[in-house]
Amino acid sequence: MQPVPFSVLDLSPIGEGQSVSEALDATRRMAQTAEAHGYRRFWLAEHHGMPGIASAATSIVIAHVGAATKTIRIGSGGIMLPNHAPMVIAEQFGTLAALFPGRVDLGLGRAPGTDMRTARLLRRDLEAGAETFPHDIRELQLLLGPVQEGQTVMAVPGVDSHVPVWLLGSSLYSAHLAAAMGLPYAFASHFAPDQVFEAISIYRDRFQPSEILQKPYMMVGVMAAVAETDARAAYLFTSAQQQFVNLRRNLRQAFPRPVETMEGWWSDMERFGVEHSLQYAMVGSPMTVAGKLADFLKQTGADELIVSTPVYDIEERLLSLRLMAQVKQDLFADA
Repeated sequence: MQPVPFSVLDLSPIGEGQSVSEALDATRRMAQTAEAHGYRRFWLAEHHGMPGIASAATSIVIAHVGAATKTIRIGSGGIMLPNHAPMVIAEQFGTLAALFPGRVDLGLGRAPGTDMRTARLLRRDLEAGAETFPHDIRELQLLLGPVQEGQTVMAVPGVDSHVPVWLLGSSLYSAHLAAAMGLPYAFASHFAPDQVFEAISIYRDRFQPSEILQKPYMMVGVMAAVAETDARAAYLFTSAQQQFVNLRRNLRQAFPRPVETMEGWWSDMERFGVEHSLQYAMVGSPMTVAGKLADFLKQTGADELIVSTPVYDIEERLLSLRLMAQVKQDLFADA
C-alpha cells in the first residue's frame, strides 16, 4: 500500500466541567503532539453557538496553534464561507500566511456550522450565501492572488499570499464543484458516510485541471479513538456516541464524559442512527484499527486521511493521536 499522509481535525472540545481556556490549551497540546509525530496538517472547524466547541473564532485559534508549532501545516476544516464576506476571510488568512509563511491552508464549506437562528445572528443572507458559494470562492481566490489589471480593491494582508484553497463537503454538490474548479477536496466521511464513494468517483471522474492542481487530490475523514485495548477504546468513544445522540435530540451540551455502557442511554432507533453515521470510526487497539484502516484506505484510494479524535480526557486524546501515528508507521512499513 502506498503511504498516505495523516492529518488532524480538531474542534477544541469543551468537556463537561472544563473551561474554554482549558479546551484551547488542549488544542495547543494536540497540535504540538501531531507535529512531533509526523502529521501533515492540523485543521480547526468553524461551529457557532455550541457549548462543547471552542473553535468558533477559527482564524484566531489557528493563530494560537501556529504560534505553538513550527512546521506542521495549519488551517481550517473549514471556514463556512456563507457566514462571511470573502474580503474578511482574505484579510484573516492573508494575516495568518504572513505570520506563518508556507504553512496555512484554507478549507471552505457551504453549511452554516450552526442552527438557523444562530446563523441569522451572523448577519449573513443565508439563502444568497449558499447560492453564491461558487462566486464567493472565486472572489476569495482573486483577493488572495496577485493584483489584476484594473483591480481597485485589495485585501491587505491577503493580496499575493496565494493561500491554498480546499473545498470541503458531505454531499455530491461539493464533489461536482471541487471537480469543476480544480480544487483539492476533503469529504466528511467521519459523520456523513452514505455518499463518500459516489462523491470520490464524481470528483475524480469529472476533475478539471487548474492552475492550482493538475490532478485530483482527495482527503477523507475518520473519527478515531485508539487505546491499548479494544475495551478501553470503546469506553472512550462513548463520549462521541453521547454527543451524536444529543445532537439528534437537539440538546446543546458540553462534550460528555465517557460512560461504562450506552445501554439504557439511547433508544434502539438512536443507536441505529448513530452507529450508521459513525460506521467509519476507527475504534480499538492499534492492531484492530490497523485492520479497519487498511480496508478503508484501500476502498477509498484516498490521497490523505484526516483524523478527528473525540475523546474527553486530553491525556487519553494525546495517547490516541500517538497510537494512530504508530498505526500509520506499521501500515506503511514495507512501502
